[in-house]
Amino acid sequence: MKVAFVCVQNAGRSQMATAFAERGRAQRGVEDEIEILTGGTQPADHVHEEVVQVMQEKGIDLSKKTPRDITPEELRETDYVITMGCSARDVCPATWSGENRDWGLDDPDGQDLDSVREIRDEIERRVSGLFDELLE
Repeated sequence: MKVAFVCVQNAGRSQMATAFAERGRAQRGVEDEIEILTGGTQPADHVHEEVVQVMQEKGIDLSKKTPRDITPEELRETDYVITMGCSARDVCPATWSGENRDWGLDDPDGQDLDSVREIRDEIERRVSGLFDELLE
Protein backbone atom coordinates (compact mmCIF):
# COMPACT_ATOMS: atom_id res chain seq x y z
CA MET A 1 0.00 0.00 0.00
CA LYS A 2 1.26 3.48 -0.86
CA VAL A 3 0.33 6.67 1.03
CA ALA A 4 1.36 10.18 -0.06
CA PHE A 5 1.32 13.25 2.19
CA VAL A 6 1.19 16.29 -0.07
CA CYS A 7 1.05 20.07 0.26
CA VAL A 8 2.24 22.91 -1.92
CA GLN A 9 5.59 23.70 -0.25
CA ASN A 10 6.31 20.35 1.43
CA ALA A 11 7.87 22.36 4.26
CA GLY A 12 5.44 21.97 7.16
CA ARG A 13 2.30 19.87 7.39
CA SER A 14 3.30 17.15 4.94
CA GLN A 15 6.76 16.87 6.51
CA MET A 16 5.22 16.43 9.97
CA ALA A 17 2.72 13.86 8.68
CA THR A 18 5.46 11.93 6.91
CA ALA A 19 7.64 11.90 10.03
CA PHE A 20 4.78 10.63 12.21
CA ALA A 21 3.87 8.03 9.57
CA GLU A 22 7.45 6.77 9.36
CA ARG A 23 7.62 6.52 13.14
CA GLY A 24 4.24 4.79 13.33
CA ARG A 25 5.13 2.38 10.55
CA ALA A 26 8.28 1.35 12.41
CA GLN A 27 6.50 1.07 15.78
CA ARG A 28 3.82 -1.14 14.26
CA GLY A 29 6.33 -3.24 12.32
CA VAL A 30 4.72 -2.60 8.94
CA GLU A 31 7.66 -1.08 7.05
CA ASP A 32 7.20 -3.63 4.25
CA GLU A 33 3.43 -3.07 4.03
CA ILE A 34 3.16 0.71 3.75
CA GLU A 35 5.24 2.89 1.45
CA ILE A 36 5.23 6.59 2.33
CA LEU A 37 5.76 9.45 -0.12
CA THR A 38 5.84 13.17 0.48
CA GLY A 39 6.22 16.21 -1.70
CA GLY A 40 4.78 19.42 -3.03
CA THR A 41 4.25 21.18 -6.33
CA GLN A 42 6.17 24.31 -5.32
CA PRO A 43 8.69 23.06 -2.76
CA ALA A 44 10.28 25.53 -0.38
CA ASP A 45 14.02 25.72 0.15
CA HIS A 46 13.84 24.21 3.63
CA VAL A 47 11.45 22.92 6.27
CA HIS A 48 9.96 25.83 8.24
CA GLU A 49 12.00 26.58 11.38
CA GLU A 50 8.96 26.55 13.67
CA VAL A 51 8.10 23.07 12.36
CA VAL A 52 11.64 21.82 12.99
CA GLN A 53 11.47 23.19 16.52
CA VAL A 54 8.13 21.65 17.53
CA MET A 55 9.00 18.29 15.99
CA GLN A 56 12.24 18.21 18.01
CA GLU A 57 9.99 18.35 21.08
CA LYS A 58 8.59 15.00 19.90
CA GLY A 59 12.07 13.55 19.35
CA ILE A 60 11.94 13.91 15.56
CA ASP A 61 14.65 15.82 13.72
CA LEU A 62 13.48 17.46 10.49
CA SER A 63 16.42 19.86 10.27
CA LYS A 64 18.11 17.87 7.49
CA LYS A 65 14.95 17.17 5.49
CA THR A 66 14.60 18.94 2.15
CA PRO A 67 11.23 19.74 0.59
CA ARG A 68 10.81 18.00 -2.75
CA ASP A 69 8.60 17.87 -5.80
CA ILE A 70 5.90 15.26 -6.04
CA THR A 71 5.21 14.19 -9.58
CA PRO A 72 2.04 13.03 -11.29
CA GLU A 73 3.86 9.78 -12.07
CA GLU A 74 4.48 9.14 -8.38
CA LEU A 75 0.84 9.77 -7.53
CA ARG A 76 -0.66 7.56 -10.24
CA GLU A 77 0.10 4.40 -8.28
CA THR A 78 -0.75 5.83 -4.86
CA ASP A 79 -3.55 4.26 -2.82
CA TYR A 80 -4.15 7.27 -0.54
CA VAL A 81 -3.27 10.89 -1.32
CA ILE A 82 -3.55 12.97 1.84
CA THR A 83 -3.58 16.70 1.17
CA MET A 84 -3.05 19.15 3.99
CA GLY A 85 -5.70 21.83 3.66
CA CYS A 86 -5.62 22.42 -0.05
CA SER A 87 -7.53 20.83 -2.89
CA ALA A 88 -5.88 17.79 -4.42
CA ARG A 89 -6.25 19.39 -7.84
CA ASP A 90 -4.61 22.58 -6.56
CA VAL A 91 -1.70 20.61 -5.21
CA CYS A 92 -1.21 18.33 -8.17
CA PRO A 93 -3.40 18.10 -11.26
CA ALA A 94 -2.54 14.42 -11.60
CA THR A 95 -4.95 11.56 -11.70
CA TRP A 96 -4.57 8.55 -9.50
CA SER A 97 -6.49 5.41 -8.81
CA GLY A 98 -6.51 5.81 -5.06
CA GLU A 99 -8.49 7.83 -2.57
CA ASN A 100 -7.92 11.49 -1.78
CA ARG A 101 -8.48 12.92 1.68
CA ASP A 102 -7.98 16.53 2.58
CA TRP A 103 -7.25 17.11 6.25
CA GLY A 104 -8.06 20.84 6.18
CA LEU A 105 -5.14 21.90 8.37
CA ASP A 106 -3.82 25.43 8.84
CA ASP A 107 -0.42 26.23 7.36
CA PRO A 108 2.14 26.48 10.19
CA ASP A 109 4.41 28.85 8.26
CA GLY A 110 4.91 32.03 10.28
CA GLN A 111 2.63 31.00 13.13
CA ASP A 112 3.57 31.17 16.80
CA LEU A 113 4.90 27.99 18.40
CA ASP A 114 1.72 27.23 20.35
CA SER A 115 -0.30 27.28 17.12
CA VAL A 116 2.26 25.08 15.37
CA ARG A 117 2.14 22.65 18.30
CA GLU A 118 -1.64 22.41 17.90
CA ILE A 119 -1.25 21.65 14.19
CA ARG A 120 1.48 19.11 14.97
CA ASP A 121 -0.65 17.34 17.56
CA GLU A 122 -3.63 17.19 15.20
CA ILE A 123 -1.43 15.72 12.47
CA GLU A 124 -0.08 13.11 14.88
CA ARG A 125 -3.62 12.16 15.90
CA ARG A 126 -4.78 11.90 12.28
CA VAL A 127 -1.80 9.83 11.15
CA SER A 128 -2.39 7.41 14.04
CA GLY A 129 -6.07 7.15 13.09
CA LEU A 130 -5.19 6.58 9.45
CA PHE A 131 -2.87 3.73 10.40
CA ASP A 132 -5.56 2.23 12.67
CA GLU A 133 -7.94 2.27 9.71
CA LEU A 134 -5.49 0.96 7.11
CA LEU A 135 -4.24 -1.88 9.29
CA GLU A 136 -7.65 -3.21 10.43
